[in-house]
Amino acid sequence: MNIKELLEENPIIAAVKNEEQLDKAVNSDAEIIFVLYGDVINIKEISNIIISSNKIGIIHIDLVEGFTNKEVVIRYIKEETRFSGIISTKPQVVKLAKKYDLLAVQRFFIFDTLSLNNVKNHLISECDAVEILPGIIPKVIDIIAKYSNKPVVAGGLIETKEEVMEALSSGATCVSTTKKEIWDM
Repeated sequence: MNIKELLEENPIIAAVKNEEQLDKAVNSDAEIIFVLYGDVINIKEISNIIISSNKIGIIHIDLVEGFTNKEVVIRYIKEETRFSGIISTKPQVVKLAKKYDLLAVQRFFIFDTLSLNNVKNHLISECDAVEILPGIIPKVIDIIAKYSNKPVVAGGLIETKEEVMEALSSGATCVSTTKKEIWDM
């Protein structure tokens, strides 16, 4: 799966934080779903719901209750769920995901010059894409897009069509948002 093409063809990613949002996302126009919740008990079922709706699920592994950053968790995602990939802020988790042939999105929170410079120091070559939050900072999107040479997902605080367009015109490949109104744009 070529993630660059996948993200370019799907510029809006539904990000879900609960079952109600998941139900709306699987019935939306969004083809990719970032799952930002779950636990060791329900994560497999969440992946089944997504795949049965012909959508692509990517789990934010750092937010799954009961998961750790150990290799066995990545192996579980690969062998027991139907997720296509993971999101993590932890470089070692991203590397493990690639070892198991999962898509891997490395997430960064950028709130000042120091955190922007940390992206440059901690970005790993193994990641398939970079997600930056908040996604409403055009200057930062431009810098990361040029520096990383990876698809950039702009996430966080994106609430309007204008913000989507600004992120995309600043160099983001796509945006992730929990706003259902944007999923069907």
